Amino acid sequence: MPHSKKKNIRKLKNFVVEKIVEEIPATLTYHGLHHTLDVLRVCNDYIKRLNIESEDAYLLRTAALMHDIGIMWNYKNHEEQGMDFVRNELPNWGYSKPEIEKVCGMIQATRIPQKPTNILEQIICDADLDYLGTDKFYSIGETLYKEFIVYEVIKNEKEWDMLQINFLSNHSYHTDFAKRNRQPVKLKFLKEIKKKWDVA
Repeated sequence: MPHSKKKNIRKLKNFVVEKIVEEIPATLTYHGLHHTLDVLRVCNDYIKRLNIESEDAYLLRTAALMHDIGIMWNYKNHEEQGMDFVRNELPNWGYSKPEIEKVCGMIQATRIPQKPTNILEQIICDADLDYLGTDKFYSIGETLYKEFIVYEVIKNEKEWDMLQINFLSNHSYHTDFAKRNRQPVKLKFLKEIKKKWDVA
């Protein structure tokens, strides 16, 4: 990886972290800085695991940092808001138009229901929902539950669990790694929630 670009991703990370820390509403208990850094960490794991070449790795890391930035300004359509921000901001960081569009493609792919069209989009989609197939399922889920209550997506625990059942039943991972290592764990949690409410 060219030295300047490596330095750039560090600088970009510092810029994004600072922006989120300064501007993010405290009500975003799930979509906080911790989530962005978590997605970046999981993307880094995929980069190593799949030997993603440096140019693509650079764009994937960029998308991981930027994928939820729009939620600070628009809860419902944060992907669009994020892509607007990326198109305005990234030229200042030396990104070309095609690179910016690749980053936007990855941000767009994370929109639910996820529709990735290439390996980088598949990686960021799986990184974004990695926790569903890990032992952090309930602890991270709790932060999303609190956020959904505040933003009136749901009213109570039963609505939350029904939403989870629906979501987990319809969600599928995209990369071979997540299909093997995350999907079975996710299905175990789905079973547990169904059992709790006696849902077939």
